[in-house]
Amino acid sequence: MIDTTQYRLYLVTDDRQDDATIVDVVSQAVTAGVTMVQVREKHGDVRAFINRAQLVKQVLSGSNVPLIINDRVDVALAVDADGVHLGQSDMPAEFARQLLGPDKIVGLTVESMAQLQQAQSLPVDYLGISSVFATTTKTDICHQWGLKGLLSAMAESQLPLVAIGGIDLSNTKQVMATGIAGIAVVSAICQQEDVVLATRAFCQLLKL
Repeated sequence: MIDTTQYRLYLVTDDRQDDATIVDVVSQAVTAGVTMVQVREKHGDVRAFINRAQLVKQVLSGSNVPLIINDRVDVALAVDADGVHLGQSDMPAEFARQLLGPDKIVGLTVESMAQLQQAQSLPVDYLGISSVFATTTKTDICHQWGLKGLLSAMAESQLPLVAIGGIDLSNTKQVMATGIAGIAVVSAICQQEDVVLATRAFCQLLKL
């Protein structure tokens, strides 16, 4: 059973950055206090994805920070990652769980209340609530939850919730006040001039 505090400050890599930059960002962010890292690669090159995941895994070695792979169960298996995060159009959670086994982390993005309710019976460990606010890193937003939506999601879910989308230092306190398990950020850490400073500022707000 995962310690839910590991969802608290969940870094998602920016697939617009090259491997060297991602490794540098993850290394600095982990040193400064992020609690989970998801490697994302949206361009469909599986070999590049595996290579990137292996590089990040090396950075995370010995840190106790879980490595999560976005979308691709095959990549998660290939690098023996700690888990996978699935979207609504990816492999069904039931199959992912069968392939990964009972000890790996399986997360699922939900973009509506109906999806959240359906997910309660799935073999997943947490749900990603997307998108909370407007964001430049995700352009195919189906639904913007907002703070009221997060509160409604909390009331409906027995699973830990991680909020993603447009979350930064200015709204983190409001988001966490809904009672969710954690926040996932991309550009609020990855695109900052001082990654360590940005990460530490989040840690301070999150009392990490």
